[in-house]
Amino acid sequence: MKASKYPVGIQTFSEIRKGGYVYVDKTDLVWELANEAKYIFFSRPRRFGKSLLSTTLASYFEGRKDLFEGLKIMELEKEWERYPVIHVDVSAAKGRETAMELRRALLLLLDPLTGIYGSNDKELTPGELLFGLIRRAYEKTGKQVAVIIDEYDAPILDVLHDEAKLPEYRRVMQEFYQPLKASEAMIKFCFLTGITRLSQMNIFSTLNNMTNMSLNPKYTAICGITEEELETCMSADIEMLAEELGYSKEETIARLRLKYDGYLFADRGEKVYNPYSLMQAFVNKALGNYWFESGTPTFLFQQMKKYRTDITELDCVEASEYSFYSPTEDMETALPLLYQTGYLTIKSYDRESFIYTLGIPNQEVRVGLADGLLPIYVGLRRDDVRAGFALKFWQALKKHDLDLALREMQTFFAGLPYVEGFKKKLEDVSNVEGFYEWSMMLIFNMLNVYVQTQVRCAGGRADLVVRMPDTIYVIELKVNGTAQEALDQIEQKGYATPYLTDGRKVVKVGVKFSTESKTIEDWIVR
Repeated sequence: MKASKYPVGIQTFSEIRKGGYVYVDKTDLVWELANEAKYIFFSRPRRFGKSLLSTTLASYFEGRKDLFEGLKIMELEKEWERYPVIHVDVSAAKGRETAMELRRALLLLLDPLTGIYGSNDKELTPGELLFGLIRRAYEKTGKQVAVIIDEYDAPILDVLHDEAKLPEYRRVMQEFYQPLKASEAMIKFCFLTGITRLSQMNIFSTLNNMTNMSLNPKYTAICGITEEELETCMSADIEMLAEELGYSKEETIARLRLKYDGYLFADRGEKVYNPYSLMQAFVNKALGNYWFESGTPTFLFQQMKKYRTDITELDCVEASEYSFYSPTEDMETALPLLYQTGYLTIKSYDRESFIYTLGIPNQEVRVGLADGLLPIYVGLRRDDVRAGFALKFWQALKKHDLDLALREMQTFFAGLPYVEGFKKKLEDVSNVEGFYEWSMMLIFNMLNVYVQTQVRCAGGRADLVVRMPDTIYVIELKVNGTAQEALDQIEQKGYATPYLTDGRKVVKVGVKFSTESKTIEDWIVR
C-alpha cells in the first residue's frame, strides 16, 4: 500500500491540483461562498487552510476551469467567466520594526501587480497603490475585480501588546484597506481572511459593508477536516498509521479524534479536525503536537498574563457570542483571542439563554497551552519539569500507583525554587487552591494526560478530572483543610457520578496542600 501525497507546507490550490497531492473537495462550499455576498470577512485559527481557501477563490475568479475538473464545483458553475484578480498575502509584511518599514513592505507586496496593471508615480502609499491597481485592472479588462486579502491582521498581531507601536501600525493598515470601500463599483468580490476580528471602526474605517461568515453554520467545514472526510478520503492512510502505531483502525481513529478533533465554529455546524496536524501525523507516522510546535503564539500568552486569565476556567467558559467574538482591539479579557486563535472552541449552545459554552478543543491544544503557560503561571522552565519530575510522575501513573505519583509531586512542590516572581505567585493565592490547581493541571497536560479542571456536574464543580485509558481520577484539592474533607466533598456532591457508567475504573482522590510547607501534605485515595 502506497502512502498518499500530502501537501504539508503547500497552500496554493493550483500547485496542489497539478502536483497530485491529496485534496479534500470543498469546492461546493467555495462556490457558495463566492456567490453568497460581495464583501466577505472570514476568520479561522492559524494553520487551518485559510490560505488554501484564498488561493482556491483566486483560481475560481481567474476562470481556471482546468484546475477544478472532477470536483463538486463543476456541477454548480456553468459560465467560468474570467475576472482580474488582486490577491495579496499580508503575512509577508509581518515582523517589521517600524510603521515606516511596514508601509514599505506593503508597497513591495503590491509591486508585482504593477507589472500586470501598470503604476503611477503619484501613488506613494499602500492604499493609493491598491486603489490605483483596482482602477487600472477594471479599466484595462472592462470587468470588475476580485480582491482577495489573506492574513489581513498579521502585522497588527505582532504589536497587539505594544501600546506605543499599535496606533501607528493601525493607521498604516487602515490607510491600506480604505480603498476597498471606495472601489465598490469596480469590485466583483472582496474577501478578507485572518485570525482575529479587529475592530471595523479602527482597522477598516468606513469599510462597514463586510459580511462576517466566520460563525455561519454553512461554512464551518470549509476549513478543516470532518469525521466523514477523514474516514473516507484518508481511509488507507489511517490503516497505514494504525499498522505503524500497533493499534486497530478503530483505535487509531479514536486517538486521532482525541488528539486533533473538536473544533466547532458555529452552533448547528460540523466539528472539524485540525488539517495541518492531521496531515503531519500521516506524513510522520506519529501523533505529535504539530500545530503548537509550528509557531508559539507569544502575543496570546502576553494577553493572558495581562488580563490575569484563570486557566482553570478554560474547560467550561460560559459566554455570549459578542464576548468571545468581539473585536480584538475592544477586548477586556483574553477570551476573544483564546477563541479566535483556536485555543478555545464552541462546545454547546443554549438557544433559550443565547449562551455558549466554550472549552479546549483537544489534547494537542492542552499540551501546547501547558507548554507555554508553565513558565508564566507556575514560574518554572518546562524543560526542567520534563527532565526530572515529569518522567517519574508519568511512570507512576502508568503503573496505576497514584500514591507513588503523589509522593513524587509532593517532593516536586517542596523543592520549587523561588525564581523571579514565583514568591509573589504563591502569596497571591495563599488562601485558595488556585495556584496548586494551575500547577497540577499544567503538569498533567504537559504529560499528554487528558485532564479537565472545574468540571461541572449536578452537585457543583470538581477541581480536576484526569482520564487515563483505563482509569478516571476525580481529584479535589484543599488548602489548609484536610484530605478527608476533600474526599467527603467528592462523595457529597457526586463529582464521580457522571463517570460510573464509563466502563473505566473511577478513583476518588482528596488532596491537602499546605501554605506553610508549600507542598502536598496529605492525600486519601479511594
